[in-house]
Amino acid sequence: MKKKNPILAGIMSAFIWGSGQFYNKQFAKGAVFLALQIILVAVELGGGHYFHPDFHWRYAGFLGRGLWGAITLGTQASVLTFDGLTPGDHSLMLLIQGLMAIMIIVIVVIFWVSNVKDAVKTTKKFNEDGIVVDSKKWIQSAWEGSFEYFVMLPAAVMLMFFVFLPIIFSFLIAFTNYNINNLHPNLVDWRGLQNFRFLFAMGGTIGGDVWLTTFGRVLYWTLLQAIVLSLVPFALGLLQAVLLNNKRIKFKKLWRSILILPWAMPAMLSLLNFRQIFNGTFGPINRWLMDNGFITENILWLTDANNIWLPRVTVLAIGIWLGFPYWMAMSSGVMTSVSKEIYEASEIDGASGNQQFWKITLPLVLAAIAPLLIMGFSGAFNNFGLIYFFTGGGPMVPGMIHAGATDILITWIFSLTMDHRMYNMAGVLSIFIFILVASIAIWQLPKTRAFREDA
Repeated sequence: MKKKNPILAGIMSAFIWGSGQFYNKQFAKGAVFLALQIILVAVELGGGHYFHPDFHWRYAGFLGRGLWGAITLGTQASVLTFDGLTPGDHSLMLLIQGLMAIMIIVIVVIFWVSNVKDAVKTTKKFNEDGIVVDSKKWIQSAWEGSFEYFVMLPAAVMLMFFVFLPIIFSFLIAFTNYNINNLHPNLVDWRGLQNFRFLFAMGGTIGGDVWLTTFGRVLYWTLLQAIVLSLVPFALGLLQAVLLNNKRIKFKKLWRSILILPWAMPAMLSLLNFRQIFNGTFGPINRWLMDNGFITENILWLTDANNIWLPRVTVLAIGIWLGFPYWMAMSSGVMTSVSKEIYEASEIDGASGNQQFWKITLPLVLAAIAPLLIMGFSGAFNNFGLIYFFTGGGPMVPGMIHAGATDILITWIFSLTMDHRMYNMAGVLSIFIFILVASIAIWQLPKTRAFREDA
């Protein structure tokens, strides 16, 4: 039996897809790879003007134009004339097209590598046993052995373009000068780490200290409210679950239904109602307190700039009220799944109710919902709705740029983008949020019992 050269098969497929498969007499498989290459080249060449005498990458095909646009963000700005805008580059569209082109190229490279590896592997197998698997059997084997990957492939492609692409786009905006001064038709330029240096007041940047001060204050409040709104609702919900699980409590279903209402109601409606209730001018709480002689002037629950902790504490109180029913339901579910024999055995050994809670109930509940508690911290860290619909980030205080006393990082980002068009600085803050939340999750989740058991 004459042996074949696997290196030759790989080189052939590296330049002309499928030629290595033809070399191995797998004609159907080779035709598939060759058709993919022909389609790719035809679409790219047909969509551009590569053979024009005055060729410019601006007029290349989708992939070529995309790569050029991602690198340069455009070189020709549109100019407003009496006849309208002159033709020019749109930096953001070029960046998006560039990201799409890169993702497509990644997919193409995966197919290219698979094509080369398959040619080499098939040739080596032929040299070992003299058998070449025909294309029909190969297709059947691939379908049976990789069925789950074929099913997940469409979802993976959708995730790539509709989830990862926007995230990467937001990440890259942090390295540009995209703000109110550089909106289309103006061009956007790459600025490297300049925005980060500006935020952290490095290099003597003008105004950087104001940004750093605002960032520090907002970060401090974001972390504080995230910790409080994670731990306190959990503790309160667990307490309610323990009380409702007591044998002496009657009408348990009724009490559970009543206590779950704050969570069952749409949070936005609840927050808008509370916003009216705590209105500092005509809210019912102030009116009742004044009518009964408890106060002589209105309390500015949400707008007192002289005492910023009053609106902050009010925010925390409402957040706890909206959050504890969820943890009550979760804790109740875990507790009902615990065998009663464990508690009966502990009673026989003389354990008190307090000891049963600390030695049995709490460890079992924490083991089951610790990952949810960590993710709850991430949710509280980015609790946009609570701040936006309740206080709007206010009250505004001096010494902070575009941020109020109750603003957290995510609402500050919203204000920078929607109100002030400072997309580059918002991108910097988004990167910081991602790094911080992801680091906490990666650090803590593997330590939980649920993850250790799953591993």
